Amino acid sequence: MNTVLILIISIPIIEIYLFIKIGSQIGAFNTILLIIITAIIGVAYVRYEGFNTLKSGISQLVKNEIPVYEIISGATLAFAAFLLILPGFATDLLGILLVIPITRKLILKRYIKKNTFKRNDKNYIDGEYEDISEDNDKKI
Repeated sequence: MNTVLILIISIPIIEIYLFIKIGSQIGAFNTILLIIITAIIGVAYVRYEGFNTLKSGISQLVKNEIPVYEIISGATLAFAAFLLILPGFATDLLGILLVIPITRKLILKRYIKKNTFKRNDKNYIDGEYEDISEDNDKKI
């Protein structure tokens, strides 16, 4: 079965289960209030972390380096904001893990090598060439 299809089916089932379990413990109104509060606080914190990532990206550009980590971190923060806006406790947990800088770095660590891309101030292109004369082409 396709992984995306499994996620589309399983995520709502997990969220409904958590709604029922948590709602039975703290009540329906408190459950709804908790979902709204996590969305508001989460998006505010994503905004704060987004500005920090933007500042870090600008400092990388000033150092004449490509801000690879900052670009991917910004996209991850946008995805985390989306997860925090979605109603649910499992998506909120994953969104919070993506917003916190330490856990975000651990999650993204295996996908990014921070210093692999640097700008070079070369005014030439490296390459190899082979001189093909017309005499070699006529021997066929």
